[in-house]
Amino acid sequence: MSNSPTTLQKRTSPFRYGIGMFGTSIPINMFKSFAAIFYVDMLGLDMKKYSLVLFIYTFVDAIDNPVYGFLSDRTRTKWGRRRPWLIIGTPLLILGFLLFFNVPAFIGAEKSRLFIYMLLMYIMTGTLDSLINANYGALFPEIFKTDEQRAKTNAIRQICQLLAMVISIALTPMITDKLGYSLTSIIYGVIALAVILFCVTGCHENMEYEKLEKPNLIRSIIDLVKNGKFWLFGIVGACYSAAFALISQAIPFYVKYTLGLDGGATTLLLGVVFAAAVVALVVWSFVIKKISVLTAWRIGLVTMAVGFVPLYFASSMKTAIPIVCIMGVGVAACLLTMDCIGAKIMDDDYARHGIKREGTISSLIGVMNRLNGLYTSLAFYLASEFFGFVNGDNPGDNPAAAAKTLLCVFPAVAMVLASVFSFFLHFRNEKKAENAEKAEVSVNE
Repeated sequence: MSNSPTTLQKRTSPFRYGIGMFGTSIPINMFKSFAAIFYVDMLGLDMKKYSLVLFIYTFVDAIDNPVYGFLSDRTRTKWGRRRPWLIIGTPLLILGFLLFFNVPAFIGAEKSRLFIYMLLMYIMTGTLDSLINANYGALFPEIFKTDEQRAKTNAIRQICQLLAMVISIALTPMITDKLGYSLTSIIYGVIALAVILFCVTGCHENMEYEKLEKPNLIRSIIDLVKNGKFWLFGIVGACYSAAFALISQAIPFYVKYTLGLDGGATTLLLGVVFAAAVVALVVWSFVIKKISVLTAWRIGLVTMAVGFVPLYFASSMKTAIPIVCIMGVGVAACLLTMDCIGAKIMDDDYARHGIKREGTISSLIGVMNRLNGLYTSLAFYLASEFFGFVNGDNPGDNPAAAAKTLLCVFPAVAMVLASVFSFFLHFRNEKKAENAEKAEVSVNE
């Protein structure tokens, strides 16, 4: 059966779908980026305990992602396969997010209770984020079929994500200084709920897919285990995700302990990164018409990897800002191309096996990306072990070095690995397709 949409399928607006990324990004960015500074620096949880939470959750995430994707692929309702999961899961995700940043009074200052509470709320919020992203990500290749549609839609989606990052990462230190984490999380949660539901109710799935064969979990896993492209893309994604996770989590420590500045400076530095990425995203959307998606992806990865070296030696905001601007250019290239390459992995799988299983593949790619938890956990553990950083009350003898190591050394290693592995990923007729795309652009011009 053809995988093209039928004439009965309603058209989905790229903006209506793309804005969903704004809603999914706002709560989870605050959750991932400020969990460490909130629980370790403010509430006094031992950094090694925090690293243990990340370590435990990584294994939970490795199980829940494929389960959610598989269930989504096998779902058959008159509302579609993905939308019911999104409509049910979104309010639950927001609930977990609110509970995470609103610690009940009975937890108090007892560190063992605080550790258990954080672990449970981290698992709850993280697993519901997996549910949302498995289904939201699966809609992308299903609804938008051509490279042109995907590039346009993904540009909108990534601009929305960057705007969400500006708010939920860059501006959050300044907002929480005024409102506190509790009220800030409530505001972000309400915005996210409204935006995601607006997106989902405007997305129109191809109901012909309801008639297709339901995928088998074991067969799907075996097929993907044998798929070298999946592994290469997954490894690169895991390394990139690990680096990005450490950047967002370590910058508050870097600004406070290495540069000796306050939360306003954290907002400025993060804002510069995302502002540079927004501008670069627009530029990359034009550049990508002249070069292949894979080439742009590799340039972005290498640019990020190189940027960590001078950042390690920066000692003031004046030297840090131009460095992170260049890194923002690399971030933009990765954001614009990553999902398009993931869609190619799904297209290639369908061409090989004739089974629609975007949910399973999307979730398993998510598993690979979220393996960054192991690396991030290791980074925090070693920073604590080597530099004696325990928490905000006991930062050790050299917290500046600990912060630089978290922000620069560990992400640099991850991005070097990502860059190397990216050069081994190729698709059939890649050069032929690239030449055809360039010829088409020339004709249009």
